[in-house]
Amino acid sequence: MFPAFLTTICFSLSAISGKRCANTLGGLEANFWRLAIATILLSIYARLFGQTISGAAGAAFMFSGMVGVGIGDMLFFQALPRIGSRLTVLLIQCLSVPIAATIEWLWLGTTLSARQFIWVAVVLSGISLALFPIHHATSSRKEKLAGVCFAILAAVGNGFGAVLSRKAYRLAQADGLNIDGATAAYQRVLGGLLVAGTVIVLVRWPFIQSTFAKSKLVFTADYKNKWRAVWPWVLTTSLAGQTLGVTCFQWALKNNPTAVVLPIVAMTPLVAIPFACWLEKERPTLRSVIGGIIAVAGVIALVTSK
Repeated sequence: MFPAFLTTICFSLSAISGKRCANTLGGLEANFWRLAIATILLSIYARLFGQTISGAAGAAFMFSGMVGVGIGDMLFFQALPRIGSRLTVLLIQCLSVPIAATIEWLWLGTTLSARQFIWVAVVLSGISLALFPIHHATSSRKEKLAGVCFAILAAVGNGFGAVLSRKAYRLAQADGLNIDGATAAYQRVLGGLLVAGTVIVLVRWPFIQSTFAKSKLVFTADYKNKWRAVWPWVLTTSLAGQTLGVTCFQWALKNNPTAVVLPIVAMTPLVAIPFACWLEKERPTLRSVIGGIIAVAGVIALVTSK
């Protein structure tokens, strides 16, 4: 389960830096550029050190990325302004586990022992205690309902995407391919980039039309200043999240059920607490610390139980 712990650390760094990117550039653009940079870096690795994935396995990995990285992240950024980051993360991370476990059980026949189910519940309880907000976002009732729906759908995308990766590994094994995590991550991030790119083209279509009409790409001084300030954070969130984080995530899913991997990855917001203290000067509450201790104890028990 070492790669799952690495995933948690990488995703924590990505969450902190990604928040700064989204605040400066907006969620859609920040997500697109982090995926674009990760796709370039992972494609270089895949070409030089990995292997080409084709056929059913390649299609499954790309579809996994379209669902989990592309659609899931897009819905995540839609939920954030409506119900706040803490409730959004809580819903997505906690709901992804039972959703993925149910899908993998029905589709792939993977089951967990009674002890593992108990420790999964302990992990999710600790995360809930640490993250559940006392005060909800100051949105209207209709916006809050929409935000909850977006977060639930994002959890479905996240869980289903993880199970699709498990299925892709089985298809690759049937074809005699031993796919490493970085190569699988390249295929998955590429699928996510296709979705993110399509969405941003549709949203920015008036600007694109204007650019073609003028035959010149014009950026305002304000936009240039934003990029000068935010590019280190864009690079950080891309390296930590979609490059190294997704690589470790795929590495973990290669040999472990999603219902075991996802509870560990669900600790991402807890691991992010010290990074938030360092970079954003936030002080954790006693409730966050107690919930974190419960979640960590549950993870240790989950990893060692059978």
